[in-house]
Amino acid sequence: MAVSEGSQPRDSVLIRAATRVGKSTIRVFESAGFGASLMAEAVYWLIMGRRKGQVVRPQPVFAEMMDVGVRAIPIVTLLSTAIGIMLAIQGIYQLKRFGAEEQVVFGVAFGMTREFAPLITGILVAGRSGSALAARLGTMTINQEVDALRVMGLNPVRFLVVPSLIAMMIMVPALVLWADVVSLFGAGLYISAELGMTMTAYFQQTLDVLVVGDIMHGIQKSVIFAALVTVIGIVDGASVEGGAEGVGRVTTNAVVHSISAIILTDMLFAFATTRG
Repeated sequence: MAVSEGSQPRDSVLIRAATRVGKSTIRVFESAGFGASLMAEAVYWLIMGRRKGQVVRPQPVFAEMMDVGVRAIPIVTLLSTAIGIMLAIQGIYQLKRFGAEEQVVFGVAFGMTREFAPLITGILVAGRSGSALAARLGTMTINQEVDALRVMGLNPVRFLVVPSLIAMMIMVPALVLWADVVSLFGAGLYISAELGMTMTAYFQQTLDVLVVGDIMHGIQKSVIFAALVTVIGIVDGASVEGGAEGVGRVTTNAVVHSISAIILTDMLFAFATTRG
């Protein structure tokens, strides 16, 4: 059967598009597999490091905790307070239509503890620490420092991944708790000024409506976010190619991939936990 000349360019375009999609899909699965193996190896060294003579030392863990957690407190405080106030403003504005402005306390309490506090904290940590982790590992890979660790008999996962993972898993939930406190306090200041409600009455209503499960909902998500940011930062950093331009590219990729993973995971988590 004869094939018209006009169909050939169209067929080649479709083939190239399908090839790009296939290659991208393969890279995604390769990255996911690499990330899963990193997590498994990190857990292995965390448990078996002492027996293997390569114990995870506390000094690098504390250093990572300072960078991930303590130095992030100012920006987490500022943005969490702003989001708490913004949620209160929008809640009062919408509820005025129904004459139920006082019910804004319920929306702020649930919204911040279950969704906004863990989400904004995860995004901030991805932008600060996830990008820094990818840049550091990318630079070490280009400078062959990772290979030097292997030559010296040091496992790179134990030396580079485990301290960052431990620090993330501890400090991100702690930051989420702090974000809960400051966001609810900021929202309370606005609600008190706008509705004439005392801070005592506001906090009493907040404590009456919240249960431990609401707080733990955000904490559980933050643990998942911490693991995602760490693994994605390591995977993207280890995939660096080229010189300084390559480091900049993997740093950007780490931020984009981490934030995308956090938002998608948050959606799936919310769907799974609200089906009961």
